[in-house]
Amino acid sequence: MKEFFRSFFASLLAIIVSGVLLVFFVVVLIIGLAKSITDKDSKQVDGDVLVVDVTKRIHELGEKNPFAAFSETSQYKAGLYDITSAISYAKDDEDIKGIYLKLGPTPNGWATLQELKNALVDFKKSGKFIYSYGESITQGAYYVATASDSIFMNPSGGIELKGFATVLGFFKGALDKLELTPEIFYAGKFKSATEPFRAYEISEPNRLQIQAFQNGMWDQFLTAAASYIKEDKQTIHQWAVDGAIQFPTDALKYGMVAGLRYQDEINELLRTKTGRTEKQGVKAVSMNDYAEGVKGLGGSGEGRIAVLFAEGEIKDGEQMDDNEIASKTLCEEIRKLRKKSKVKAVVLRVNSPGGSALASEVILRELVLLQKEKPLIVSMGDYAASGGYYISSHADSIFAQPNTITGSIGVFGMMFSIDRMMKNKLGVTFDEVKNAPYADFPTGTRPLTPAEGVRMQRAIDTIYAKFKGHVVAGRALEVEAVDSIAQGRVWTGVDALRIGLVDGLGGMERAIESAAAKAGLKSYKVLTYPESVDKLSTMMKRFSANTEAKVVLKSAIKEELGDAYTWYEKVKSLRDMNGRAMMAMPFVLTVK
Repeated sequence: MKEFFRSFFASLLAIIVSGVLLVFFVVVLIIGLAKSITDKDSKQVDGDVLVVDVTKRIHELGEKNPFAAFSETSQYKAGLYDITSAISYAKDDEDIKGIYLKLGPTPNGWATLQELKNALVDFKKSGKFIYSYGESITQGAYYVATASDSIFMNPSGGIELKGFATVLGFFKGALDKLELTPEIFYAGKFKSATEPFRAYEISEPNRLQIQAFQNGMWDQFLTAAASYIKEDKQTIHQWAVDGAIQFPTDALKYGMVAGLRYQDEINELLRTKTGRTEKQGVKAVSMNDYAEGVKGLGGSGEGRIAVLFAEGEIKDGEQMDDNEIASKTLCEEIRKLRKKSKVKAVVLRVNSPGGSALASEVILRELVLLQKEKPLIVSMGDYAASGGYYISSHADSIFAQPNTITGSIGVFGMMFSIDRMMKNKLGVTFDEVKNAPYADFPTGTRPLTPAEGVRMQRAIDTIYAKFKGHVVAGRALEVEAVDSIAQGRVWTGVDALRIGLVDGLGGMERAIESAAAKAGLKSYKVLTYPESVDKLSTMMKRFSANTEAKVVLKSAIKEELGDAYTWYEKVKSLRDMNGRAMMAMPFVLTVK
């Protein structure tokens, strides 16, 4: 009887918990639906100071998050295009008197920050104010803030002016200790994605390319800083070399900031600037609310230009996680746009360091079919490299930001032989019976034979030749020219324009204008695809695939490891790369 009651109450508790969760999801869903309905047709936002927070992660595609009402998140619900469009709309919005830019450590890439800064520079043409304030102002945050009328910082805060550094981790020593043997094949002397597993330090070709794009991005930073400080770039560079900016008083002395103030003083400045009484206080509106309110209000005419977002690592099959480019899922979107008669042109927004060679080829095929029926323009984000450039190569026109990292035209493949590690560390050995020489190929239970190595390298070289062939055809370049700028080398947008990999510098707006011109549209509306990420739908999909526990574990590991999570994730991804041809950048290069 005791066991009966134990089972009974356990089952009852499970039913109650399931019921509570079900009610919670239904309530959240109703709140989300109600909000989407009420916000659909009009701005319906109340405030006169638009707040832009650079410390929040900005993705290309926005999200529908019914859980946002219950928690603070470290990323915007609004996507980058939503945010820049909202800033543009605010120029002529009589309710918005100015913008308040919240500064701090930013997780966003340099091309994303450049797109945001350019939108703020355009906003200033309205004559409205932009004030920036931060307690800890990193170089990325300062770069955006140079679009401001005035930058302020906390009297006891911190500010950076130190130059750029790129740090790479190398695992060759660890592999040696583990007796784990990498089998590495690559095409292109700059193709450094495999370097952490075959070397102990940065190679000279890789050091050359890192220095080149670092210098290009540093020049962009200095240009922006000089425009605000009213000082020449060489002088500001020398301040960084000398370490002249250490304290807030240094930043004030050298003109990097307009004043040292506390948050309450900034609030008072915003209040007086907007003409509100002390009792009324600052009437601020968040970017999430404003972007949602003004979404879709601009543009006119029957013609439609579609902006299709492709963000993240390129993978085979169906999308199961946010911010990844899954070939099956993206190709379905491309086919839909090809068949939509009202869509007269497509802008493909690429923000990807690459990934699977096969998935890249599958996606490119669908894009080529679309291009036969309507103009295809590519707009590049932080990265459009390797597989990211592969899927861009046949576009009618390609635009990149000066800070975009692109190119990386090269291929690699990698396998790991675990036989020595398993035998010497665990006492495990492997044996086999096969009826043909390649029956067990590829394998990780023994080293590759010379013939198998030749086979792997031939496959890599074949795909590399195909990659270069697409660039030759898509960019109308000579074979020799493509070979000289390929070799796996990455380039900034500025250099990519010089060598012919892109057609112009600019963000999404310039790409959209180009698409309209190609399609002969004088008036049009812009539609974004795919639909904004629905967090509830994503969660249900994960449950149905029995992967939600993995997501929870991933989140816990990410929180525990902090910045080191990037290295953990890349090492874990080696399992997916094993024996496959990859078009990917090295460990995503973080310049800070």
